[in-house]
Amino acid sequence: QGQLVESGGGSVQAGGSLRPSCAAPGYTANYNSVGWFRQAPGKEREGVACIYAHNGRTYVADSVKGRFAIFQDNAKKLVYLQLNSLKPEDTAMYYCAAGFSWGAQCLGQNGYDSWGQGTQVTVSS
Repeated sequence: QGQLVESGGGSVQAGGSLRPSCAAPGYTANYNSVGWFRQAPGKEREGVACIYAHNGRTYVADSVKGRFAIFQDNAKKLVYLQLNSLKPEDTAMYYCAAGFSWGAQCLGQNGYDSWGQGTQVTVSS
């Protein structure tokens, strides 16, 4: 199935943008969805966006809707998370995960059995 690998995090000032990517070797063949999650120090991991391979349907958490977007390149087995208008409270480790889900449940952690090691996003004020 292959290990998921995130890249593209970094440090930006508030209002800036980043586009982390997730390399998912088993995507489309072994999974039906990829989700992006984040975890800030002292906080629980939360889902921010997810996407389904077969139809490109996306779900974005209300807390980041309008600023974050998710899209995929199935041929390259890559899933991107577009982060716009970043705020200091977006600072966190961002993880991608692959698995099987249904509808908006892809924003939850259940159903994901393959996780990456994360990429750090730091937003300064």
